[in-house]
Amino acid sequence: MRKRKRLPTVSVAYRNAGTAFAVAALAVCGPLSVTDAHAFKIFGMRFFESDEEKVEVIDPVNYNLTLTEGSGDEDLKEALENSSRLFQDKDKPVSGDLGLAIKARDDRDRLLAALYEQARYGGTVDVKVNGQDIDTLPPDPVFPDGAPVPVEITVTPGPVFTLGNVVLKGDALGRRPDEYLKAGARADSTLIIKAGEKVVEDLKEEGRPLARLTERSAIADHKTNTVDVVIAAEGGPVAPVGTVTVTGTKTVDPAFVASYSRLNGGKPYSPENLRKASERLRQLGVFSSITIKEANELAPDGTIPMTIEVSEGKHRYFGAGAQYSTTDGFGIQGYWGHRNLFGQAESLRVEGSVNRIGETTDVGSLDYSAGLLFAKPGAFGPASTFNASLKAQLLDPDAYSATIFTGAAGATFELSDTDTISGGAELSWADIDDAFGTNEYLTAAIPIEYVRDTRDDKLNPTAGYRASINAKPSYEINGQAFFSSFEGSASAYLGLGAENRFVLAGKLGAGVLAGGDGLASIPANRRFYLGGGGTVRGYSYQEISPRNGDNEILGGRSYVNASVEARINITEKIGIVPFLDAGTVSAKTTPDFSDIRAGAGIGIRYATPFGPIRLDFAVPLNAYPGGTKYGIYAGIGQSF
Repeated sequence: MRKRKRLPTVSVAYRNAGTAFAVAALAVCGPLSVTDAHAFKIFGMRFFESDEEKVEVIDPVNYNLTLTEGSGDEDLKEALENSSRLFQDKDKPVSGDLGLAIKARDDRDRLLAALYEQARYGGTVDVKVNGQDIDTLPPDPVFPDGAPVPVEITVTPGPVFTLGNVVLKGDALGRRPDEYLKAGARADSTLIIKAGEKVVEDLKEEGRPLARLTERSAIADHKTNTVDVVIAAEGGPVAPVGTVTVTGTKTVDPAFVASYSRLNGGKPYSPENLRKASERLRQLGVFSSITIKEANELAPDGTIPMTIEVSEGKHRYFGAGAQYSTTDGFGIQGYWGHRNLFGQAESLRVEGSVNRIGETTDVGSLDYSAGLLFAKPGAFGPASTFNASLKAQLLDPDAYSATIFTGAAGATFELSDTDTISGGAELSWADIDDAFGTNEYLTAAIPIEYVRDTRDDKLNPTAGYRASINAKPSYEINGQAFFSSFEGSASAYLGLGAENRFVLAGKLGAGVLAGGDGLASIPANRRFYLGGGGTVRGYSYQEISPRNGDNEILGGRSYVNASVEARINITEKIGIVPFLDAGTVSAKTTPDFSDIRAGAGIGIRYATPFGPIRLDFAVPLNAYPGGTKYGIYAGIGQSF
């Protein structure tokens, strides 16, 4: 007979294998929750570290670690080093001799777990502390004082196992086993655990909230280096969502939370709907944690009760930001806000900014803005948000100088997970001095926009696309002139290579201004310009534009611009981005492409929890006479 070894399931408390599966399970089966962010590290420096996060070590014991793994497999070596707490904390002392022994024993289990995760079921881990095998140490060991205690870990990985027979039983019967595990593939323990969870998730997606695993076993054959897997599940009855209860609220209305989650009673039960509800509530910004749980049994009416457990975060906040470019100078912003003004996650934000610092020594020539923004989620149903704003601006770019006051109100409606539509009304007064002289404008507008966003990550996308189209019919009351702007843009992302280490990103945009009695009848801030860190890098802000005989910037009636980037991750944190931008602005409503301006350059990205830090250098490929020769841009977030 072949020598066969039965591997324990997740529920078996066996020192070597049980820990392997348990550790992997913790990584896969976390609750639907959002937690507070604490200390983080940038360039080796820790920020926002609280006193609670600094732990004083009592009776410190130092050690020297030797971790030996002779397979030559770099991925395995990295996995072992990442799993070993002794390795990760090798520069930190342990609390007491017993603490070192406990940590060494724990490391053996963690390293065995790492071997199982790498499909090496015949591997062994030997640990010696101060030259003595870990299993022969006394209950309360005492190591010599003075020099660091030597710790030797020797890992013999053994061969890589592959999947043999995969059998589904119970309510999982009838499904294709290769949808979960493919025979001949590496038998990583994490894959086996995920397969069992996927079986349960698929049953739950059929509306069966009480679905559960009844068996998940793996048997290793050391003669053939294969692992046979059996997965059995019980589906339970199909049940709709029942009563939704909210707990943990203090100042937020629990009825609003239940409504905004859209887990309405009577709807079919779905794990995907639970995930969407959790994300929806997280985006309100009022909760530090969110957990959505279904009951362990059905209600008498055959529905499944749901509980939304929340913990409220701090509702008041403030912050600041900055950006820099050699063409536009420094810009600084500050803001204060309240996330729960009246108890239903209404937000109020007061913000201000100063831009073009350093570009001019005249304080009166800087750009200033201030704004008051209000938003009420769920104003016209759970899928809607009401927005209102008041803004004041003093602007002095090269094209014009202006004093502008704007009031706006409108609403956004979520049509689906990817589609939104918004509309509203806007009234703007502007006093503008430009190439056409000094003029006052009082403009009423009705902005309308449709957006489809399928990006996998809003801060640093590697797949999907974002497309938008908007129209802004307007009437300039003083000059009695009708005009409308129409704009559209699309950006797409394609990740390539392992872990999307190479991402191709492209963006295309276009706009048209129709109507009006000549350009002078349209406020200068509503005309089109290109140039700067957000459009065509290498040129200064609004430098790309039609001009008159005196080389004064006029603004245009149409534009087309495009950008292409290759985002290449050199390390986990650092990436480089070669890019090419191009665009044209025309005096006519139809772009004539007679004056295309392009800029090229390279950028550096540094990944942080709040988005990549960006530093770009660009040169214009066909600069204006006497115009910008190069541009350096710094900020947070990808360029698009």
